[in-house]
Amino acid sequence: MQTANNPPISNFRAFGLLVLSMVASVLLAACDATTTKEATPTSPASPVVPTTAPATTSVATTNSKFEPILFVHGNGDSSALWLTTVWRFESNGYPRDRLFALDYPNPNARDNDTLAQPNRSGTEEQRQQLSAKVNEILTTTGASKLILVAQSRGGNSVRNYLKNGGGAAKVDKAILAGTPNHGVSANLPASNEFSGQGPFLKDLNTGNEVVEGVSFMTIRSDSQDKFAQPGIVTGLGYEGPELKGAKNVVIPGLDHRETGYTPAAFAQMYQFITGNAPATLDITPETAPKLSGLVTGYESAVATNKGVAGVNFAIYELDPTTGNRQGAAVYQTTSTADGSWGSFTAKPTAYYEIVVQTANQPTRHFFRSPFPRSTPYLHIRLYPDAAVAGKAVIYYTRPRGYVSNSRDKHSLDGKPVPGVRDGVPTDSSFRVEYEGVERSVPAMLNGEKIVGRAIPGDVVYIEFTY
Repeated sequence: MQTANNPPISNFRAFGLLVLSMVASVLLAACDATTTKEATPTSPASPVVPTTAPATTSVATTNSKFEPILFVHGNGDSSALWLTTVWRFESNGYPRDRLFALDYPNPNARDNDTLAQPNRSGTEEQRQQLSAKVNEILTTTGASKLILVAQSRGGNSVRNYLKNGGGAAKVDKAILAGTPNHGVSANLPASNEFSGQGPFLKDLNTGNEVVEGVSFMTIRSDSQDKFAQPGIVTGLGYEGPELKGAKNVVIPGLDHRETGYTPAAFAQMYQFITGNAPATLDITPETAPKLSGLVTGYESAVATNKGVAGVNFAIYELDPTTGNRQGAAVYQTTSTADGSWGSFTAKPTAYYEIVVQTANQPTRHFFRSPFPRSTPYLHIRLYPDAAVAGKAVIYYTRPRGYVSNSRDKHSLDGKPVPGVRDGVPTDSSFRVEYEGVERSVPAMLNGEKIVGRAIPGDVVYIEFTY
């Protein structure tokens, strides 16, 4: 058993999201379905984590020829969402020490961008934090410039930094995935960051929508982004995320989150950054992946990326067919002052249950697919969920995309997942209660299969990686 600090007991975290679905063409198709004003690149289908031996990856003799890449998450999110994208870059030979992801301490936007609001961030605050991270990376790597890749709200801070924070001198390329560059809703007050009629976006869109000296690419859905719909975006529609002067790529069938986190999106990013198509969209496993991350939580009902200390944390290896534990914990610890839960060396094809427990909160259990590669972004957010006495609570969740009856194959305990709807995809998390004794509960989403357990009195997350 691997041990760090003190022992834990049980349970894990949540990615609290939304709920509902879409009308779409099959998700991740080949990139000939992708359109761009300049070219029609290729974008293969979404793979489930491979369980075969790793393929040989060609890596450059010196990492200095690779510009550093900084990934910037969206509203309410964390660097954890970039996990699969980073793995795909690594699997195509991009050096790990040139790949970085930022965590904004307060990832949620204010209601009024000009007024301080507890545990929320304004556009100026995020611009300064992004600038500091860029400077840190350039100092660490010795590079003169880097590349910024952002999803959703992350693109707002990137554009603000490039136009108003001196970032153009330090950035070579900027990729914005699903960023609402011209606003979200016609009903938002002008003081809101996402108002297309407000001063923040008006400033970014006045004159040139891109910044001279920086190559821009946007990635958007054809019609399935819930924040780019006719009738809700002021004077716009599906084209809302595009920028004049950028390479604007359209990938059919993707929802809002998938514009940043799917194999199809990765293929476009890699091509734009390197000038070549990726050799593979698969994630090539390592022999002994090293996993680490933070335990974070909520403050006054608002999600943060601030570390939570004193959380008991345990990992159990599972029988993948039943979700039952194969013996005692293989790792246990207590989170440190900064929220770190240590470092665990995993088996690349093993299924694990992560269990977290802290005072006055329900025990949480997290079931996920194997971790084929190392990552420092295995963060666990203590969502303000509630246990139900005598019942098992299960969250079926997909942080990197939404779930729709119209395009996705999904099941929980052998039945369609309750609450999944038709229409434009809007929801990623679904809550179900079960009565009875502890038992196995199989789950499936588009070929990715996980077996969790219904545990009376506790909260369980079956979280899909892909």
